[in-house]
Amino acid sequence: MNIKAIVVSSSLLLFSLSVLAASVVPDDMLAAHNSYRAAVGSPGLRWSDSLEAKAKNLANKLKLKGCSMSHSSTGENLYWASAKMSATSKDASGNWVWENTVQAVDDKKVTNSWADEKQWFDYNKNKCNAPAGKACGHYTQVVWKSTTELGCGNAVCSDSSQVWVCNYAPAGNIVGEKPY
Repeated sequence: MNIKAIVVSSSLLLFSLSVLAASVVPDDMLAAHNSYRAAVGSPGLRWSDSLEAKAKNLANKLKLKGCSMSHSSTGENLYWASAKMSATSKDASGNWVWENTVQAVDDKKVTNSWADEKQWFDYNKNKCNAPAGKACGHYTQVVWKSTTELGCGNAVCSDSSQVWVCNYAPAGNIVGEKPY
């Protein structure tokens, strides 16, 4: 196989990986966020193309780093999903051949994962009582009353894991203030 064929093959592989992952659907992401916001009396968000571009840019930067999770600014939520491992065939020795595929993830699942942190947030004390390794800041950013705009993007890594990024403006999680 010549070099040109290898470049085409790897380009097709990367293209295939990105096609397999669900893309952010602005209306679905807004609906998921706004349902949680309505439940606490925060006004609905509107989509921001500039925040979407910022989120896509960070998702692609994280992709280049193997989908490692690293925040770039305030007013940002990150979500990571591992690859789905499956074995559908055996090799000549009878061992299973394992393959990574892209896990089914969508806007609602991503938003629900952040909103699940509500269980640890004590609104009356404006305090997070999350166990070690858990947090409340993703949830409070989703419902932050003065946030008006949302933009999100995602990327799939070479190992079939994926990262989702949402940016919010104005940013929430201001120390000493209640989220709603």
